[in-house]
Amino acid sequence: MALDRSGQAEAFDAIGDRYDEAFPHKDGQLTAGRWLAGALAPGSRVLDVGCGTGLPTARQLADAGHQVVGIDISPGMLKLARHNIPAATFHLTDIVDLRAGGRYGPGGSRDLGEFDAVVAFFSLLMLPRPEIPYALRALRGLLRPGGLLALAMVEADIDDFAIPFLGNSVRVSGYLREELRRVVQDAGFEITGEDSHSYAPASTDVPPEIQLYLHCRRRV
Repeated sequence: MALDRSGQAEAFDAIGDRYDEAFPHKDGQLTAGRWLAGALAPGSRVLDVGCGTGLPTARQLADAGHQVVGIDISPGMLKLARHNIPAATFHLTDIVDLRAGGRYGPGGSRDLGEFDAVVAFFSLLMLPRPEIPYALRALRGLLRPGGLLALAMVEADIDDFAIPFLGNSVRVSGYLREELRRVVQDAGFEITGEDSHSYAPASTDVPPEIQLYLHCRRRV
């Protein structure tokens, strides 16, 4: 996993708080966040991968009494997240730095430690398809045995495909749901629940989509 994603970060810096304006109704994400918050013991450590502005998920988990650590590659998004959820901790880093030996991963110079849960809502779709299984295994490595993963992806049969996004261009990947299940299971997770939502963003610049939410548990 060695990616140059500076262009993605710059796009999200430019988008800023327009992201929450373009995606105002996040029923599927809120439902998945409630599942995770309720499934964890009080005060659990949760890693929010690609936390964005922190809304709604980091706030939802922090308000439920959990210790939230968020990461993102966009300094602009993290500035908003720190303002929105002062009780959480945020780091400017990429998912590649979470792998074993990576700066923020196990054994790294800024090792974040173990987590009871990881949430990755629409962050892994920013990777090329060949990198997604490695990313999932890196997240598994951060979880305690039996730890939970809440994952959201957009259902689409695409790989590193450029799309217009709020006046910018970002590259995204996706799977059809059967293949997504297989990729997640092969990475060492048991899928304990699944949900899907049709979603039409407020912005006409972003096409309607089918959102897939998986509730997962790390296999020991």
